[in-house]
Amino acid sequence: MTAILEAVNLSRDYHTKGSFLSPTRTIRALKNVSFRLKRGKTLAIVGESGCGKSTLARILTMIDAPTSGKLIIDGEGINIWKLSPAQRRRVQIVFQNPYGSLNPRQKIGDVLSEPLLLNSDKPPGEREALACAMLRKVGLDDDHYERLPHMFSGGQRQRIAIARALMLKPSLLILDEPVSALDLSMQAQILNLLCDLQEEFGLTYVFVSHDLSVVRHIADEVLVMSLGEVVEHGACDQIFNAPRHDYTQTLFNATPQVNIARIRQRVETRRRKLS
Repeated sequence: MTAILEAVNLSRDYHTKGSFLSPTRTIRALKNVSFRLKRGKTLAIVGESGCGKSTLARILTMIDAPTSGKLIIDGEGINIWKLSPAQRRRVQIVFQNPYGSLNPRQKIGDVLSEPLLLNSDKPPGEREALACAMLRKVGLDDDHYERLPHMFSGGQRQRIAIARALMLKPSLLILDEPVSALDLSMQAQILNLLCDLQEEFGLTYVFVSHDLSVVRHIADEVLVMSLGEVVEHGACDQIFNAPRHDYTQTLFNATPQVNIARIRQRVETRRRKLS
């Protein structure tokens, strides 16, 4: 299976402005990040806050440019300063906040039709038909086409954001903490939806998350980051069952674990005391 995405020694530096009392500083957000992702697979990027996950996601979506290194999509090297429309359409992103990622003044139909308006010559009637079809794909109705974002729940808004990302038929979808703002039941629904869409459209996912239980459910591979560097990368089962790096082990140990047997024992003990 061919690699759809390849990162070769990606680095990203940010420079702070200096002053009379404080000199200019260089902050290295990413340090020589390299990996290959096969078509149709899901790569999860995990790590604590500030480890560089979102910076990497911005580079993969070509929102930001790396300071050094190379990004290759479908075997083609990417120059973010000379992107073609076709290169832009290959990669789309779903952001973390379903409440902030939609224009509150724009009807849902316009949200979904706008990518087609800007990137195709389809007539209005066809754009509307495609938008309604995509609404149905993500579990919404044609009636939602004329509504505004404030009329939807967080889970419904995230479905709309996913639909918008799929309007141009991308091959690669970057999901930046897409379920962290949702409650548990809605998280499960959105994750199942993403799995169904991946199978139907042959999508490849880069899934950025700090929630390891979500990662274990959806990922084929896991890339663990710390302080801008990749400390471990491998198959999901291997990373979770036999982590090799000390940081990975510490990260997993810091994750709250649900012990059903212990909870039942505490409930039973409490019941006996009350009886």
